[in-house]
Amino acid sequence: MKHPLFARIYTKARPALDQQGAAEHRRRLLTGAAGRVIEVGAGDGGNFTHYPPEVTGVLAVEPEPYLRTQAERQAESAPVDVDVVQGTADRLPAADASADVVVVSLVLCSVPDQQVALAEARRVLRPGGELRFYEHVAAKPGTRLATVQRLADATLWPLFVGGCHTHRDTAAAITAAGFEIEDLDEFRFPPDRVTPASPHIVGRARLRA
Repeated sequence: MKHPLFARIYTKARPALDQQGAAEHRRRLLTGAAGRVIEVGAGDGGNFTHYPPEVTGVLAVEPEPYLRTQAERQAESAPVDVDVVQGTADRLPAADASADVVVVSLVLCSVPDQQVALAEARRVLRPGGELRFYEHVAAKPGTRLATVQRLADATLWPLFVGGCHTHRDTAAAITAAGFEIEDLDEFRFPPDRVTPASPHIVGRARLRA
């Protein structure tokens, strides 16, 4: 799964986005996480610095080679133990019920099938485990932005943005996959402009028994 141009653009843009507020969203994503974590689609490792000390270890799964190399470098200075490995969201390299927390961060927009990826998250979570999510999502139905998103997804946006789709109701997909959402915040990002990927959510869900 190679997106070399997008991977390099993202790696250069991510620090600036963090300064605009994404770092705070990452911090909120991970506050209170504890135990063994599997991070799906770790990108260039932008989340690593935000893991709290209660996390005993992170298995960071990243399929894109350039991003994985950048994540390996970030892991060297992470405040917790991070093991960066190759893998995909639909086939995680982890045993059943081996994680206390699964983290998905700006990745469910680009997986081929959200339900398959979320089923894998269920598989690797222990009973009662947490799903932490930070994603851009579909705009409210009937809005102009929702129309723009559908047009973007049907044309060139996924091709140039690493397979990303903007018009996905990710919160609904999480619920349909057997999780109960316990905390959800909706907001627009970046704060200074509107793009097809502006609507965001951050929150946590628990695996239903």
